[in-house]
Amino acid sequence: MPFVDTPIPGLKVFKPKVWEDTRGYFFEAFNQRTFEEAGITGHFVQDNQARSTYGVLRGLHYQTGPYAQAKLVRVLQGEVLDVAADLREGSPTYGQWYSIRLSEENKWQLYVPRGFAHGYVVLSETAEFFYKCDNFYSKEHEGGIVFNDPVLNIDWEIGPDEVLLSDKDRLLPRFGSHRRE
Repeated sequence: MPFVDTPIPGLKVFKPKVWEDTRGYFFEAFNQRTFEEAGITGHFVQDNQARSTYGVLRGLHYQTGPYAQAKLVRVLQGEVLDVAADLREGSPTYGQWYSIRLSEENKWQLYVPRGFAHGYVVLSETAEFFYKCDNFYSKEHEGGIVFNDPVLNIDWEIGPDEVLLSDKDRLLPRFGSHRRE
């Protein structure tokens, strides 16, 4: 099975079988049957892609309520540190985070279930990041947590002076304010 469980239940790393020869390589980036065998049964409805330069940090983002999203994330070019933080109230790993380096070389993907905040920082000169979502985006249901939250204390593997944020991400609230009734 090409899936590896992480220390946080539901969060899985997909390590596809890659066939390489003198012509290049081939792999299945997504096969519904393979994912269903691993317990991932959501139906992806939206693909997103972003290109960023070194130090760009996007996140930590999430969607709430009926617009909560699971994501399948990967890197097409370059390398990123990808981070998912468990926001599932009642989860034994609530408030814990997991990070993994995703790159064009390793071709790994991270499955991020609903109930997680997600973000990444670019570690290479540039990176193209691609992800599938199982629900549509809704501006009214978006939320986030500031990248340098002292409670989460995420190690982004680059110095805070190297981080490039959008104005929106710079103003995200701290952990704990994500709780909505």
